Amino acid sequence: MEAYAQALLYAIPFFMILLIIEILYGYFRKNQKYKVMDTVSSLSSGYTNLIKDSLSLVLVLVTYPYLNEKLALLELQSSWFVWVIAFVVIDFAGYWNHRLSHKVNIFWNQHVIHHSSEEFNLACALRQPISNLIGYFSLLLIPAALLGVPNEIIEVLAPLHLFAQFWYHTQHIGKLGWLEYLIVTPSQHRVHHAINSEYIDKNLGQIFCVWDRLFGTFQEELDDVPPQYGVLKPAATWNPVLINFQHLWRLLKDAWRTRSFVDKLRIWFMPTGWRPEDVKEKHPIQIIEDVYTFERYSSRSSKALNAYAIFQLIATLGLLLFMLYNFANLDRQSLMFFGGFIFVGIYGYTSIMDRTSYAIWIELIRGVAGLYFIFVNQDWFGINELVALGSTLVVAYFVISMLAAIYFTYFEENQTKNIALNT
Repeated sequence: MEAYAQALLYAIPFFMILLIIEILYGYFRKNQKYKVMDTVSSLSSGYTNLIKDSLSLVLVLVTYPYLNEKLALLELQSSWFVWVIAFVVIDFAGYWNHRLSHKVNIFWNQHVIHHSSEEFNLACALRQPISNLIGYFSLLLIPAALLGVPNEIIEVLAPLHLFAQFWYHTQHIGKLGWLEYLIVTPSQHRVHHAINSEYIDKNLGQIFCVWDRLFGTFQEELDDVPPQYGVLKPAATWNPVLINFQHLWRLLKDAWRTRSFVDKLRIWFMPTGWRPEDVKEKHPIQIIEDVYTFERYSSRSSKALNAYAIFQLIATLGLLLFMLYNFANLDRQSLMFFGGFIFVGIYGYTSIMDRTSYAIWIELIRGVAGLYFIFVNQDWFGINELVALGSTLVVAYFVISMLAAIYFTYFEENQTKNIALNT
């Protein structure tokens, strides 16, 4: 995973630069598509995904090298043609994986995070899952294995194929003429993220739109049907960890509640949204009926809380980049501890954004644990070798996080309640 960590060191700044450009473009054109809390939630989701992937926290059912060794009918040599074939095969597999995620209950859980934002922008592209803990994608690459596509080519192209899906998450680019018949464009992907009945589960392609046209899942963006974004069962939280497992929790509850043994088993593999009849009657779940008038999620915010959320976003990015930079120098245990501190921090500050009462305890416990770690080791995972007074900066970060948790829980929150009572 060291190579993947190094690739992320280059990819993350590139994504951030494009994101800042889009924000500035929207600001100067007076057509802003970003909201602070939603953006922090989106990027924080991306952080959790990077931690999970870089630490290989996935149970892989079968690897592509194994399939290639056992199934290859040919032995292709590396050439530009093989690279093209491999890219097309990866995209074909990606289409069917994407279609599974939209059509089957259990698979939707690993994809709902990506659709959970009620905005649509480049930050939304980084809402990637941590709930996909079982790796099965290699099974969809059996055509590549049969052709004998070398393992090294798949290893290089797979992350590039993922990164290439970033750019079309924008509302600032219109239709692109003849390219609309060849590749997935921003217009097509706006349709994909929309919850309008005309658009649901359409445009499942990732790079090439030919698969949608071949298999009947293509839908053009209509001038008289403006896309509305989100999911029909709104997430109603900024916490990406909770969003990742909301659907799974609903499935578990329904499987437990239903009296039918058959329904307890088949609920996992039924079409997305299916529920046993007896549970649906006793435990109804509200879904959005009018996509143009539903109330989008918001929490009690302030300029101070917005500023704090941005501070946490930047500080967490700094810690994450340091972890990736220092990846080869840390053993597995250290990486797990480091990733754990970042992960819990994300849970903590996004819970503060939600104004949950328990968020303060998460931040206080994490802060005390972080300060104790630095006190014992006189360093923060070797940061002093890279940055002068690096561990001092980390100490300051933990202190600020704890003080902010206290302020937003006991001071600003009480002020807000007092104002509401007086009015």
